[in-house]
Amino acid sequence: MRDPGLPSLDQLRVFIAVIDHGGFAHAARALHRTQSVISYTIANLEEQLNVALLDRSKRKPVLTEAGKALLADARAVSLKVDGMRARAKALSAGLEAEVSVVVDVMFSTCKLVRILHAFQQEFPTVAMRLRTEALGAVTQLVLERECHIGISGWMPGTQDVVERQSCGYVTMVPVAAPDHPLAQIEGVIPSAVLREHTQLVLTDRSTLTKGQDFGVLALRDWRLGDLSSKHALLRSGIGWGNMPVEFVQWDLDAGRLVQLQISEGSAFSFPLYVIRRGDEEPGPATRWLMQQFLDVEQPAVPPPNHDMRPAPVAGDPGVSHMYHRLSDPPREAKPSNKPGPPPLGASPPGVAAPAPISLRRR
Repeated sequence: MRDPGLPSLDQLRVFIAVIDHGGFAHAARALHRTQSVISYTIANLEEQLNVALLDRSKRKPVLTEAGKALLADARAVSLKVDGMRARAKALSAGLEAEVSVVVDVMFSTCKLVRILHAFQQEFPTVAMRLRTEALGAVTQLVLERECHIGISGWMPGTQDVVERQSCGYVTMVPVAAPDHPLAQIEGVIPSAVLREHTQLVLTDRSTLTKGQDFGVLALRDWRLGDLSSKHALLRSGIGWGNMPVEFVQWDLDAGRLVQLQISEGSAFSFPLYVIRRGDEEPGPATRWLMQQFLDVEQPAVPPPNHDMRPAPVAGDPGVSHMYHRLSDPPREAKPSNKPGPPPLGASPPGVAAPAPISLRRR
């Protein structure tokens, strides 16, 4: 028996049309050809492949067992070619073949999924390369051109070539397991007590923040490479640490974690920025994706008087930290008999106005 020949793309598409449209006559009308041409094309395809694809003994052509198996292959080849043509058309119009993004682990996973789903719908021919990192590793990947854009927290001493635009913030809260000694303390926990307990801290895989600590208060700390490990260790009671409130809200509601009331503040903001190299012009898909991050939905009521600027550390001019107060202390309101909203800058009922976390050198 001779080896199968090489079918043409047109033969495969005629074969698919006959099945999809329910016969030779319907396929002929759909492809604007005569029925004899359709029959001749299918016969040549069967000759090429050395198998009968259709059973013509009945009024309506029916797939043979070989035809059922090869129809899937024909569809796959046709889709691949269509995808190749669409990609070539996009490339000729200046569209990128691939977009690479690095996102800080603090960024909301739910929001990221929504953005990437919309990206896939808008640019189906553009490949996506996604990485998640923490702290300076996000900026480093953009600087080294490993990624086109990044979603990064504030980085002190960032090179001028990096352009950044604010895209909101993440609310951070200090938490611990309910059986942790800090969780047993009623009221505000003094800094002196806090320092005596192990703090779980994300480590920076880059060298951009070498020698600097962000939000580290304890004298003993454990350095962790990813947020999921930190979350697991917090729930196990090994230490305490700051976490995005969205990440731990279910645990707080279920009592698996407890929010600590510490003297430095019970909630902090982690500002986020869309960053890219200013010496490179982003393509249309990259620009579209950047805009989605800039337009990402923010909380309905933003923190009042939210200061996104870095607060300098006493005795260490020029060095800034990543955490800022969510609100200023409540101002004294004038007496009034009319009910109304709380004074501007007031904290929610029962929540103390937080203060900045300090930075210390290692």
